[in-house]
Amino acid sequence: MQRYLIGLMSLLLITACYNTSIKEQQQLHKHGDSIPKLPAKIFSYPTEDYIVIKDTVAPNDTFGKILTRFNLPFSDVYKITEAIKDTFDIKKIKVGRPYVILQQKDSLDSLPRPKVFIYEQDLIHYTVVDFQDSIKVQFKSKKVDIRRKKAKVVINRSLYQDIADKNLSPKLAMELSNIYAWTVDFFHLNKGDSFKVIYDDIYINDTIYAGIGNIYASVFNYGGNAFYAFRYPVDSTGQRFDYFDDKGRTIRKQFLKAPLKFGRLSSRYNLHRFIKYYGHVKPHLGTDFAAPIGTPILATANGVVVKKAYTSGNGYYIKIKHNATYSTQYLHMSKFARGIHVGSVVRQGQVIGYVGMTGHASGPHVCYRFWKYGKQVDPLKEKMPPAKPIDPDLLQAYLEFIKPYKQALDSI
Repeated sequence: MQRYLIGLMSLLLITACYNTSIKEQQQLHKHGDSIPKLPAKIFSYPTEDYIVIKDTVAPNDTFGKILTRFNLPFSDVYKITEAIKDTFDIKKIKVGRPYVILQQKDSLDSLPRPKVFIYEQDLIHYTVVDFQDSIKVQFKSKKVDIRRKKAKVVINRSLYQDIADKNLSPKLAMELSNIYAWTVDFFHLNKGDSFKVIYDDIYINDTIYAGIGNIYASVFNYGGNAFYAFRYPVDSTGQRFDYFDDKGRTIRKQFLKAPLKFGRLSSRYNLHRFIKYYGHVKPHLGTDFAAPIGTPILATANGVVVKKAYTSGNGYYIKIKHNATYSTQYLHMSKFARGIHVGSVVRQGQVIGYVGMTGHASGPHVCYRFWKYGKQVDPLKEKMPPAKPIDPDLLQAYLEFIKPYKQALDSI
């Protein structure tokens, strides 16, 4: 009798938990994760055939955790991950990115299970993992509307603020900083500097802004000089592009102007600087760029990592040898970038670490040090030779190509 009562109580407990799960699932769909007034289709799937759940990747979420949270058995998750491991890297789903789960419509006495998982890499691109019958992965893009735009911005306060005042995307500032990283010192823009640009804005369904497309032409008036930049293919396939000026010279130099995209130049190379930390005059052989902790630090040129270490003064730091002439060093990091080791070959603009205040530092910054023939010099005073210009055989075609763009820029 006692065994019968224990069994009955266990059955009641399981049933109660099971019914509660169904109720929670129903509430979940009723109060937030189920989309009200669904369109006829979502990502080409008819919504009337599914329970539609929208959510975002949470911290510590994984592909498997998400699917099991919505009632898919571990055995099925394993089967799916094994089937797609060479096609879709599930480890690359990022926190904060949206996803959609399409669940089968079941009767109320059983929990619905996922049949389709859709992960949105960005506003345009998404990945569909469909495991209704067979398991398949599809990489798709939403239909977009591309609008050619022209703009002119005069610097009055800051690049970001002045762009925002014109109701332009802040991504425009980031893209321009990438193009002119070797030419314009974005830490020293002056009031009255300006730029003109011809570029694409991208919209989804004619209304949802999806960011900046290609920048085709621009001119940055900086320090009394006009720096033109035109996008032009640099290989026979027409798939790889670079930016050249109005004479066909590359606007890239061997070194970036700074190891950060944005921040504040807080202290220059100075052989007679009073060092607050030490309380006396001591040569400051680096150039300090202040930025919030965690800001990515970039390699200013291609090279090989020759040191990755910690000292009480430098904190966490990396030194890169670029060639027989130049080396650079990056001090006071909060941490190193993943995959960076002594011997690593790094590319210009690659993230090698993150801003911190380890070692002797009074605030978060990166101390950037620059060696020429084994002697530390001021990188802001060095004249760097340019990278390879456009092929002489292509120069005349290039000059003809940019003529209408230059005329359009000058007329803005």
